[in-house]
Amino acid sequence: MNSQVRSLQSFIGQLSHLFQRRFQWQGLHRGQSLQSLLLWFAIGLGLSLSVAACSPTPPSSNSANSTPSATASQTIRIGYQKSSTALNLLKNQGTLEKRLGEEGVSVEWNEFVAGPQMLEALNVGSIDFAYTGETPPVFAQAAGAPMVYVAYEPLGSRAEAILVQQDSPVQQVADLKGKSVALNKGSNVHYLLVRALEDAGLQYSDIQTVFLPPGDARPAFEQGSVDAWVIWDPFQAAAETSIAARVLADGTDLVANRGFFLSTQSFSQQHADLLEKLLEELRTVSDWAKTHPDDVAQFLSAELGIDKAALDLAEKRRGYGVEPLTEQVVAQQQEIADTFLKLGLIPNEIKIADAIWQPT
Repeated sequence: MNSQVRSLQSFIGQLSHLFQRRFQWQGLHRGQSLQSLLLWFAIGLGLSLSVAACSPTPPSSNSANSTPSATASQTIRIGYQKSSTALNLLKNQGTLEKRLGEEGVSVEWNEFVAGPQMLEALNVGSIDFAYTGETPPVFAQAAGAPMVYVAYEPLGSRAEAILVQQDSPVQQVADLKGKSVALNKGSNVHYLLVRALEDAGLQYSDIQTVFLPPGDARPAFEQGSVDAWVIWDPFQAAAETSIAARVLADGTDLVANRGFFLSTQSFSQQHADLLEKLLEELRTVSDWAKTHPDDVAQFLSAELGIDKAALDLAEKRRGYGVEPLTEQVVAQQQEIADTFLKLGLIPNEIKIADAIWQPT
């Protein structure tokens, strides 16, 4: 009993020290002193833990061999975008909840406007699983995010493009010199823009980049505030069908345009079984989507508020699949990282191979 109390006192002291550092860092001093807040926290925690420490431990029929279930009372927190078709379909169908619920695992869905914002949440531990395009993981890894690549989806080169207005004088990528181009910073189209400029003999510095999320970029593009817009489907298809935007260049012969399923290092190590089951459910829904493009377009139209005609166009040129990372995929992802380092878009060299999930 005395040893438990001593351990408890030491634990409370450590917690108080940690909380003091965190509160000082955040500047959270709201009406009462930090010392008072810590004192009341320590007293309350100490009383509750003292009761627990002095309570008898329930006997176990097999205490020597029993271990807690890896998924007991576990929640898997998934980040998604409404345009992330496979994940959005999986959320809507509820099959993952049914499968994992039988094991006491709940599913929490968190919607994000784009990949970079999603990976910020992954970095700080707000979610356990995410899906983005090619470049957000590069920026995240360069920033020190503890993330791993779990699998990839072959979206297809035509499912992202540089758009201009129908009557724009810009007729080829080389004409973008000195022009303003809107894009979501750190998204998959960021690399498309870099590659397209290089292919046209231009430097990245030859254009004026305007970093806007899709919801802000569309009106800026329509109003002529920017000369071009680099965007992915289905927003690309919506602009083509509703305002007759013209494709200046898509990813053909420039980029592979893959989507990546990602997790954190800690979650992937501790809950590999959950990731495997999640990937299995994603493969099932992805296989269904391949053969039901009309149903997918109808679903996404209601979800995104985009005309079905635009979704029909997007479905014709996008790919599906949940594939394991290959050496080729890793090498091409490394090319993106090396290109961004050369341009000064990321601060340090990274090795994509260091962030690949190795299931056991």
